[in-house]
Amino acid sequence: MNQHSKALDSADLHALLSYLEHDAVPSIVMSTEYEILAANTAYRRQFASDGKPYLGHKCYAVSHHYDVPCDQAGEHCPLRVARASGTAERVLHVHHTPRGPEHVDVELRPILDAQAKVIGFVERLETVRQASAQANDQGLVGSSPAFNRALGDLRRVAGSDLPVLLLGPSGTGKELFARAVHEGSARANKPFVVVDCSGLTDTLFESELFGYERGAFTGAQSRKAGLIETAKGGTLFLDEIGDVPLSMQVKLLRLIESGTYRRVGGLDMIQADFRLVAATHKPLLEMASKGQFREDLYYRISAFPIRLPALRDRREDIALLVESLLARGAGAARKPMRVSTQALLMLADHDWPGNIRELRNVLERARLFADDGEIRPEHLRLDTIHVALARPASPALLDDAAFIAYVGAFQGSRKALAAALGISERSLYRRLDACKTTLPWRPGSVRPES
Repeated sequence: MNQHSKALDSADLHALLSYLEHDAVPSIVMSTEYEILAANTAYRRQFASDGKPYLGHKCYAVSHHYDVPCDQAGEHCPLRVARASGTAERVLHVHHTPRGPEHVDVELRPILDAQAKVIGFVERLETVRQASAQANDQGLVGSSPAFNRALGDLRRVAGSDLPVLLLGPSGTGKELFARAVHEGSARANKPFVVVDCSGLTDTLFESELFGYERGAFTGAQSRKAGLIETAKGGTLFLDEIGDVPLSMQVKLLRLIESGTYRRVGGLDMIQADFRLVAATHKPLLEMASKGQFREDLYYRISAFPIRLPALRDRREDIALLVESLLARGAGAARKPMRVSTQALLMLADHDWPGNIRELRNVLERARLFADDGEIRPEHLRLDTIHVALARPASPALLDDAAFIAYVGAFQGSRKALAAALGISERSLYRRLDACKTTLPWRPGSVRPES
C-alpha cells in the first residue's frame, strides 16, 4: 500500500476499511493525489460490478473518465477544496457507473494525522434516485450544469423538514421537483398532495384546504376532509402560491406558524402534520412591495428557495429530454419515434418561452405528422426558429465527425470553445472523451492551460 501513499500505511488503511465495511453507503479511501486505495463492499457492488479496475487508479479517471482532475475539466473538485481547507466537502456529480451515467451525491472527508495534516480522504457516494442522467420515461431528467445546480440544492434540503419554495418560469417542471423533494424525505411513504392555487376563490380555497363540517354552507351535507388532512404525515405542494387570494394568505400564514387549523364551520382546532413545498413563477417579493402578497408569508414559505432553470439555460439537456418525452408519450398502442439530426438542431436552437411544457407539445404535434416514424424539421412547425449558423446548437446533437472537425478548426481558448459550443467546459471534456479526441495544441489553436 506504501507504493500508492506514504501518508497512509497499511495498518491505517486496514482499520479504515474495517470501519467502512459496516457502512451501507458506498465508500472509498483515497490518497491526497487522487488515487483510490481501498473500497468497501457497498462500493464494489454498486460502482465496480462491471469488473473494471479501480484500485491504484485516479478517482477522476474511474468516475468521470477524465485524464485530469475535475477542476481542470471545468467541474468542481471536492478533493482539491478539502485538501486545502482540511474540512469536509460535498458536491453533486454525474459519474460513469456500470449502469451508465448517474447523478451521485459525493461527500469527501479528510483524514488528518496527529499534526492535523491531511493524509488522505474517505469519500462516500450516494446515487441520486430522484433524477436520471439518462433518457427516462418518468421523473426528472437532465445532466447540464444548470440542472445539476438545482438538483444539488434539492438534495441538500430534501432530508430536512424546511419549507421549500420553487422559483422559475412556467413549464420548468416544478411539480416534478416538488415530488422529488418529497421522495427524498423521511415522508416519502406518506401522501404527496397537490393544491393548484390558480383560479380558486376565497371560499373554494378555504374549503378545499381546510375541509368543512356538515351544514357549514348550503350543500354541505356531510363532513369533508380537506387537503391538509389528506396530506397528514406527507407533503403538501401549493402550486402557483402567488395566486392565493390575499384574504386567504393570513389563514395560510396562521396554519404554517401554529401548525393548527379549523374546518370550515368547525370549532375544534386540528393539528396539522405536513411538509410544505410551494411554487410560483411570479416575483413574490415585488408583489409584496406592492401589497399584492404578504411579506411575512413570503418569508415563511421561502426558508429554502430553489431556482429552476429555463430550458434555454440547459440546452445540453434537450436531446435527453426529447428522447424521454417521446418515450413518455409513446403509450402501448403508439409506435416508437426517432428525430432527425436537423430536427434536433432546430429544437436545440429554439428559445422555448414555454420551456419543457412547450417542448412536449411540439413533439406531440410533430408525432402526428411523422407517418414513417421519423420527426423531421417540417413536422416541428415552430412559430419562431433562430438558426445560429455560427454556433452549433449543442455538441451532443452533432455526430462525432462533425464535432471533431469543429474542434479541430476552432481558433481560441478552451473557455472560448466551450462558449462557442454553448456548453460548460466540463461538458466539453465529456464529449472529447466520448469521441476519444483531445484539444488541438498547435499554435493559434485551443490550449488546455488557457
